[in-house]
Amino acid sequence: MSLRVPARTWGGRTTEERRAERRARLIDAALDMWIENGWAAVTMRGVCQRTALNDRYFYEHFADRDQLLGAAWDAVCTDVLAELAAIFTDHVAQPPLEILRAAVTRAVRLQSDDNGRARILLADHAGSAVLEQRRKTMLTDATDLLVVTSRPYLRPETDELEFRMSTLAGIGGFIELLTACRTGAMDIDGTRIIEHTCRLGALLGTQYLPPEIISPAG
Repeated sequence: MSLRVPARTWGGRTTEERRAERRARLIDAALDMWIENGWAAVTMRGVCQRTALNDRYFYEHFADRDQLLGAAWDAVCTDVLAELAAIFTDHVAQPPLEILRAAVTRAVRLQSDDNGRARILLADHAGSAVLEQRRKTMLTDATDLLVVTSRPYLRPETDELEFRMSTLAGIGGFIELLTACRTGAMDIDGTRIIEHTCRLGALLGTQYLPPEIISPAG
């Protein structure tokens, strides 16, 4: 019969809890620096200084800065996609175009929030292979989310590959509109983006959704 050795604690926390807390602090510091001055400003020395942790604790969790940047991105992207997925779930009883409007509106609000970390997902990542790859993965994940949540509403004869291509093109265009708004490349605001995107969604809906869903009776 083996005996279980209780986890050793310091200040009421186990070793693993303290490790997790340090990792979270390093990621939070990286995100703060990223929002303030861009991803290139994030350094091992900088996050250690902000968290009052020495480099031993940095390397306890991350092999290098790229790994920290990837972890910071993943934390934000996971939260954003989870929030958008929750919108689809919470509005499941509504018509699909209304669900799309709710999701688009929330995505725009996340990007418009000056204090929100979601803005880093559409910032300039040129020069970072890690972040450019993460951005490609984000597009794929967002496309998968919309395809899966749309599937119950589609016409039975819908070519899913064609629908996936249209979805990817739509999401990519939506992201470019948000970027153009943020950078001032186009004189548009969030409301204009929401309305334009929803009109395009309705137009695509005529191709993939049954007529009674697009224009319900009554």
